[in-house]
Amino acid sequence: MAYAAGAHAREAELQAASVRLRDLLTERAQRNAQAVELAFYGGTFTALPDDWPERFLAVVQPFMEAGSVLGVRCSTRPDAVSVPQLLRLKALGLRTVELGVQTFDNDVLARSLRGYDGETASAACRMVHEAGLGLGIQLLPGLPGHTPAMLAGDMRAACALRPKTMRLYPCVVVRGTGLARLYERGEYAPWTLDTAAEACASALRVAWRHGVRVIRIGVAQEPSFTENVLAGPYHPAFGSMVRGRALVPYILRRVEALGRAPRLLMAPQGVRGEFWGYRSECRPLYAAAGLEPSKVCWWGAQVFCLL
Repeated sequence: MAYAAGAHAREAELQAASVRLRDLLTERAQRNAQAVELAFYGGTFTALPDDWPERFLAVVQPFMEAGSVLGVRCSTRPDAVSVPQLLRLKALGLRTVELGVQTFDNDVLARSLRGYDGETASAACRMVHEAGLGLGIQLLPGLPGHTPAMLAGDMRAACALRPKTMRLYPCVVVRGTGLARLYERGEYAPWTLDTAAEACASALRVAWRHGVRVIRIGVAQEPSFTENVLAGPYHPAFGSMVRGRALVPYILRRVEALGRAPRLLMAPQGVRGEFWGYRSECRPLYAAAGLEPSKVCWWGAQVFCLL
């Protein structure tokens, strides 16, 4: 009886979400709002009960045909996909699947009670490719037993699976979770902010070398989430901090190869806000290599030029 009541409540919740989605898309279309990509996040989309993934996409389909929605992406678990289902969803407009892999390390996955292993995660990535969909991989560095060296291994494994995009979400302790209970009993210590920033900076450089876009670093700032963070490497400028640190070895290697003090560095305008690091923390490292602010200029090209 309780199960039936719960299922009924879930059905009502999904139905209400479907109506809100249709209303939102209709309102945007009526005011000729800019076309957007639609994303189903925050849950395991492909594991929604019954045929709800198809029903949600059926709501979106007319708006895709009219051009107000460019495409659809979703996030889901690696153990909740199959090629036949992905092909059905692709026919209804799904274009990209982001898999919450978290890590490929079997021991860490087991300790975190994820319910799947690294091979399951890899197989799911291959299924997304087989279905002709774009692949996104989400990693969660800093889970129980996870180390920066393991993150480096995760990045190699992830890039070998040829994702279009990646996200890096360092693990934080959130009130009311199983991880919070481990933390409160002293059985789990999250990474420090510095450890997480350095590890993610190294991971970002791996992604750059493989041509993989990292579209998010760190958890998004949402008041309802932030107020429940108990511990861990949560920082409002975490992504900027990581990108600034990731650039330092990249630039310093080129200064070293130059064999003399640099006269000028032309850098892409897009990195201007992050080049010197969070609160200018990278400036002393550049200064030691002879790169003072007066020697750095910004241009529209997407490459660095060292003179």
